[in-house]
Amino acid sequence: MSLKPKPRMTFDDWLAAERRAIEGRSEFLNGEVFAMAGGSEAHNLIAANVVGELRNRFKGRPCYVYTSDMKVRVESANLGAYPDAMAVCGERRFWDEGKDVITNPVLIVEVLSDSTEAYDRGDKFAYYRSLPSLAAYLMLSQHRVSAELYLRQPNGDWLLSTYDDLAACVPLTALGVELPMAEIYDKVELSPRADAPPESLVPLG
Repeated sequence: MSLKPKPRMTFDDWLAAERRAIEGRSEFLNGEVFAMAGGSEAHNLIAANVVGELRNRFKGRPCYVYTSDMKVRVESANLGAYPDAMAVCGERRFWDEGKDVITNPVLIVEVLSDSTEAYDRGDKFAYYRSLPSLAAYLMLSQHRVSAELYLRQPNGDWLLSTYDDLAACVPLTALGVELPMAEIYDKVELSPRADAPPESLVPLG
């Protein structure tokens, strides 16, 4: 997805505007608001596959999986974002009575896009890491079969494991499940990487 800056506002103002919006979404970062463009077919299929697989594996358990319509609030970074998927096991904590903003995700999933890949790998992951609840961060490529899984270790460090074989499974130990790579990429026609350089997330002007 592509992010383009809009005028500055407070988080509460942004949230109210998002709730009123009929179409289009944006993400909030410390007063800056960035418009979000829609993802490719591959992007959407990968995200839908992850949500569907997690839903099936959570049956009969107090675990919840959310699509990209659910927002996450990272208060320490003054961030409001729409991850491609999130999961929580146990108590769910919401920002307010609207129950459309989660504050304690255990898993966050991002399907990488050309325009925001550097941000997802860098600053955005740093913001997500400040969430005490977060135990796993999964990044998925839409250009090739590739999963990068960061797991929080008992000492607070993050351990990276990579998976690029359709026969492999991604172990989401904090949730007590595994995601088969073949299911993540089921029916996905991998899209070629764009030749254009990624767009900057630095506000214009």
